[in-house]
Amino acid sequence: MRSTRPSSHTVRGAGPRVRKSPALAAVALASALVLTATACESGDATADGRASASATASGDGKLKIPADIRDRLREHGIDIDKWKNGAWKNWDRDDWLREANEYVNPIIEGLWNPDRMREAEEPDQGVDEGEIAEDQGVTDATPGPVEAQAVPPSYHANAPTAGKVFFDSPEGSAVCSATVVKDPAHPGKSNLVWTAGHCVHAGKKGGWYRNIAFVPSYNDDGKPVAELENATREDVAPYGVWWGDWARTSDQWIEQGGSTGGDGAPYDFAVIHVTPEKGSGGKSLEETVGSALPVEFKAPAVPRVKRVTAIGYPAAKPYDGQKLYRCESRPGRLSINASDPTMYRIGCTMTGGSSGGGWVATGRDGKPALVSNTSIGPVTSGWLAGPRLGDVAEGVYDSVSKKFAGR
Repeated sequence: MRSTRPSSHTVRGAGPRVRKSPALAAVALASALVLTATACESGDATADGRASASATASGDGKLKIPADIRDRLREHGIDIDKWKNGAWKNWDRDDWLREANEYVNPIIEGLWNPDRMREAEEPDQGVDEGEIAEDQGVTDATPGPVEAQAVPPSYHANAPTAGKVFFDSPEGSAVCSATVVKDPAHPGKSNLVWTAGHCVHAGKKGGWYRNIAFVPSYNDDGKPVAELENATREDVAPYGVWWGDWARTSDQWIEQGGSTGGDGAPYDFAVIHVTPEKGSGGKSLEETVGSALPVEFKAPAVPRVKRVTAIGYPAAKPYDGQKLYRCESRPGRLSINASDPTMYRIGCTMTGGSSGGGWVATGRDGKPALVSNTSIGPVTSGWLAGPRLGDVAEGVYDSVSKKFAGR
């Protein structure tokens, strides 16, 4: 576990942990920080670069998926019909898909039921040279804690682009936060979701997480845990469950990411392309929720950013992961390595589970834009840090957008 500063701050990722046993929980609490990348590939998995369609269930109960997905799984000894019935729980290192072009995530209808969602917990820019110089290698004083404020329900009315990412890891079901973002290839009809890199890929000792799905406006009415125990799927997922049929994070995270650390945190981001588990009437995710945020890859130097709002579903105590919170604060700077982009850092009491949640600020056009996502924070909470989105982040974003352009 690395220190973010010479004064010995211990950091961890603000995302996934699982509710299994005290031992597993302890491991997970220390297992969330991610490292990410300085370069990215196109991510095309097929020879002609076409996007792979998601799996669907047929009348006989068997999964029907495109041949390219089936072939990619069989290369690793995976039978897709057995996958549906639990073979995905095999996390053997040799069979765990990990490379950028090996992402596969066939839909298993009904897997993410209300109980499974409720029990999942946190596992554990091309800017001007002058502006970069203002921030590079600088760490400001540690900010004081800013108490996270509950977002009033309905969440769809007050934060329509926010939601939860659910996924399975070797330790069990886990969760992060995420944001619906615009897609330049499909104006007004985006199916793109922004989150943290450690919410989709385990890094150098693992591969892609499985059964990745996004639920916009999770628990939209803000019901307490007691009421959610008898909730229907429509109660917790009023705008549906959207499966990630493609995801990208940085190559550096894939090669260097780990359960703890800090060097790659300035590149901790990911983009997921989603498709509805069930029919959405032909509507995209953006049309379904009625909104999507633009992504700002050329944000000004930190001292020129007056205020950011971080939003997410914190799950570690004193929170329970079922309600949406936000923190508003003026950011400071946190430098992990002088050669890497300096991160944004704000005072905020949100805990694990808020990882991947969007940071929103006023963009260059004067309108709200996503400028970062929650990445790391101290074990004791009190502040959060997020990556500055530059050329690497834009490359990840563009690769997913272009993969689905024209369809």
